[in-house]
Amino acid sequence: MMHNLPPKPKRSTFKTVQNILIGVILAGIYIWTFMGIDIDFAKAVDRMSNNYARIIPKLLDPDWSALSDVWAAMVETIYIAFAGSLMAAILAIPLGFLAAQNMTNNRVLTTIGKWILSAIRAFPDIILAILFIVVVGPKPFAGVLAIAIGSTGMLGKLYSEVLESIDTNVVEAMEANGANKLQILVHGILPQITPEFLSYAIYRFEIDVRASTILGIVGAGGIGTLIVFAKMNRNWEEMGLILLMIIVVVTVIDLISTQIRKRLV
Repeated sequence: MMHNLPPKPKRSTFKTVQNILIGVILAGIYIWTFMGIDIDFAKAVDRMSNNYARIIPKLLDPDWSALSDVWAAMVETIYIAFAGSLMAAILAIPLGFLAAQNMTNNRVLTTIGKWILSAIRAFPDIILAILFIVVVGPKPFAGVLAIAIGSTGMLGKLYSEVLESIDTNVVEAMEANGANKLQILVHGILPQITPEFLSYAIYRFEIDVRASTILGIVGAGGIGTLIVFAKMNRNWEEMGLILLMIIVVVTVIDLISTQIRKRLV
């Protein structure tokens, strides 16, 4: 017995023209971008081929004699990321509550909270690191502060979204039974948000480990400092070991944190 299939929906002419127009605009943007950059492709290809033959083999032959120094710098990088992520996870909580409409029930306060979080997210970690180096000097603490402030903006935004999606029926039921604000927070809100808060904080730690590897380039400590020295001395074998260390450590941290987050959510 044959079943009549429903007719395929016809694509409207307007939709087709719209898609073509979007494609043309995107292509135009790419062409305009490359023309504005003024790239000498012939020179770029020639330089890449020369550097490939001269540098890549050395990168693939790591200098294992520098392993202790590279590992010490990598551990410092992890410390910077962990301390910064921990500070951000704490600082983002009140900002997340402030930016959540259902927590403040005040449009002005919510708008202020969202503006604060947006303003923080506008600054890349590397810019924040440069600013804090001016304040506290070229030391790992500048990197910790840069990671902490940079991560607060993103975690605060995610926390506010979690708060706005909680089950309000639980809160309303507790209010109807005469529970005070503290009891509602401890027994009605925190049990709902804690797993997701922890999950986002751990995920942000993954990101911060990668971000911390580059902060040393501007003097904020960590393995980025060794990258600068290796580049200045053209010690590509040590650079190869540094890159290998970053890849291995970041991969291991990603795998561990993924397993932890799966158990939380």
